[in-house]
Amino acid sequence: MTTRSPPYTSACDTVPALPSAAEILARAAGENFRVASRLLPAATREHLLALYGYARLVDQLGDAYTGDRLAALEGVATQVERAWADPGAAGLNPLVARAVGAARRVRGDAEPLLDLVRANVADQTVHRYETFADLLGYCRLSANPVGRLVLDALGAATPERQAWSDSICSGLQLAEHWQDVAEDAAAGRVYLPAEDLRRFGVDESELTAAPPASRELRALMAFEVARARRLLDEGVPLVASLAGRPRVAVAGFVAGGHGALDAIAARGFDPLAGAPRPSRRRVAVRMGSLLRSSLARRGAA
Repeated sequence: MTTRSPPYTSACDTVPALPSAAEILARAAGENFRVASRLLPAATREHLLALYGYARLVDQLGDAYTGDRLAALEGVATQVERAWADPGAAGLNPLVARAVGAARRVRGDAEPLLDLVRANVADQTVHRYETFADLLGYCRLSANPVGRLVLDALGAATPERQAWSDSICSGLQLAEHWQDVAEDAAAGRVYLPAEDLRRFGVDESELTAAPPASRELRALMAFEVARARRLLDEGVPLVASLAGRPRVAVAGFVAGGHGALDAIAARGFDPLAGAPRPSRRRVAVRMGSLLRSSLARRGAA
């Protein structure tokens, strides 16, 4: 049984001084928002863009809002609960109303939306993780809900698929963290677990040092990259379980994660040499391999 945080009943209902819905959604193209890929049906893209707008709103509050971030995040959570109880409630932020409406139409629930708020609340006070298990706990709030919302939008949610999706999303979150180790450390956030820093003999100060990275730091990064790959691979059966365009879209997610990890490896696992980005060709190769293996898996089933 999962224990959930208590409802947000004491928060203000308004979230002031934020970019407009149009400004936030316009960032989809600039951020390579693959989840709304044209591979997917128009109705599905509409649902996913609604969820994307909400996620960007929450991230904006957690990362860049200049006011009281905790109060603003609590206000969004309160609005989610109000909208879920009464879709016609007055005074809702349009991005919140749109996301709740999308989740309700595909018979999802409010918890993934609230979990994204909880992840950003945690970001305000938690800047280090002692263990890998602690870091995965953060991924369960910051990344896994996105995959569950996507499965709902695809009409493909089952307990088994949700478990595979969780593995993929956690792997993708880790890949993003490992791409941005130096940038995050400079901003005061360290996602490399403290137990692993000690195990490999790496001092946290090395994360903001000039390149090249030490042999120990490179070894640590190779270890963490392998962990992220295992999570992505554990979720690969999700690709074979789907059909048509959803299968291709999910294969693209997994291929993008492996491509990001490939780019880190290509730089000798040096996190101080800048944020590596995967080549399109490499991602395409990974994606083709995943689709071929998924067809073979379905044929053998």
